[in-house]
Amino acid sequence: MADDVRAKEHADDFALARVTPDKQKHWFGIAVQRFGQVSALSQFLLGATLGYAMTAGEAFLALILGSVLLEVIIVIVGIIGQKEGLNTSLLARWTGFGEIGASLVGLAIGISLIGWFGIQSAISAESLNTLMPGVMPMWLWSLLFGLAVTAIVAVGFVGMQWLANITVPLFLILVGWAVISELTQHDFMELMTMPAPGPTMSIAAGTAIVAGGLIVGAIITSDMTRFNRSAGDVVKQTVVGVTLGEVVIGMAGVLLSHAALSGDIVAIVTSSVGFVGLLIIISGTLKINDWNLYSSTLGLVNFFSTVLRRDLNRVSATIVLGVVGSVLAAAGILGRFTDFLTVLGVAFPPIAGIMVAEYFIVKRWRADLDESRVRGVLPVAAPRWVPATLIIWFVSAVLGYFVTWGIPPLLSLATSMVLYIIAGKLGWVRGLGHAPTRLRAAAEATAPDETVAPRSA
Repeated sequence: MADDVRAKEHADDFALARVTPDKQKHWFGIAVQRFGQVSALSQFLLGATLGYAMTAGEAFLALILGSVLLEVIIVIVGIIGQKEGLNTSLLARWTGFGEIGASLVGLAIGISLIGWFGIQSAISAESLNTLMPGVMPMWLWSLLFGLAVTAIVAVGFVGMQWLANITVPLFLILVGWAVISELTQHDFMELMTMPAPGPTMSIAAGTAIVAGGLIVGAIITSDMTRFNRSAGDVVKQTVVGVTLGEVVIGMAGVLLSHAALSGDIVAIVTSSVGFVGLLIIISGTLKINDWNLYSSTLGLVNFFSTVLRRDLNRVSATIVLGVVGSVLAAAGILGRFTDFLTVLGVAFPPIAGIMVAEYFIVKRWRADLDESRVRGVLPVAAPRWVPATLIIWFVSAVLGYFVTWGIPPLLSLATSMVLYIIAGKLGWVRGLGHAPTRLRAAAEATAPDETVAPRSA
């Protein structure tokens, strides 16, 4: 029985269970995936968006500020995920959100990442249609890319690691070649000092866009760091992956937009380097869209488990969401890129703020996690829902969206932490209802003697 349960959990990549210590990975391999997640073609698009509206110096500052904000969130949330071995949607049940709130977090993550999946697929389809006009319609390009990524994600974490090991080095080599080829035709100092080619943008707005570009990835970092062996590994992979991905790829996009006097990175890449641009598009799409689909699937699986009381198969969910994302690409979601990032930039930081405040300061349900972690199982129950958390999430997101001064993602993050801590001190953070954890019996079958070693802190 125990072997059957363990095999099922492993096949489903521990979608509804803790990652066991024997399945944790070396930090460098996960760092490669982190870098692949950050240094996507959409990062070029983000860099080009900044470069078209800013000087190179202003864009660099926005990239640095946004990256630091993201890294702080990723490290703190990632350490929680590493220590508990739980994906974000599952972890949220005992970090302030309760069962209903966690299901809403998972659903929000799933929807946003399918949006990202559609954006990446649309970039690829547009690029391929530009390079090979008339071969097939853009919607078919989108569908083919979506199905290819879906097949890889269906295999699970192992297949994604294999893909990252191939596409990340290939992407870097091709991008380096393309950037050098284009920039050698221009005076570098002129590109660095020239004014913004298009309508200007403030540094605060630019920082918000940078943060919005990876904020969902920061919130769902537990999906990745649960496979890490230590907190130090989380820090190392974050600093290496995020800094290089955000700044290097982002600044390349900035300079290319200055060279081409355009914010259309697809046109820049495909027109300047021809067939190499095609390879860049393919590798850039494959190495990021797998994580978009993977984490979206985990969110959906947890939503179905919580709300509908049904155990949705991860592979089946992957296939369905992959098709949905491809349809979004065909429907033109790429045209709403900036608006999409702005909303993400204020709606998701409060999730991290609440989780961090609960886990490290308020600790209303920390004892439940500590006790069950020693035995390698899930806590016996979670609160059904936590009204104060949902109110704080909503208020913080709205404040970040409508207040125009400062850096909106940072404002919404700080607001959620402060409000949650205050609510905790006043005794307002209370769970309503009692939700016994499903699959607990199955999980305990993997550790009948309660001798599972504690995870490293």
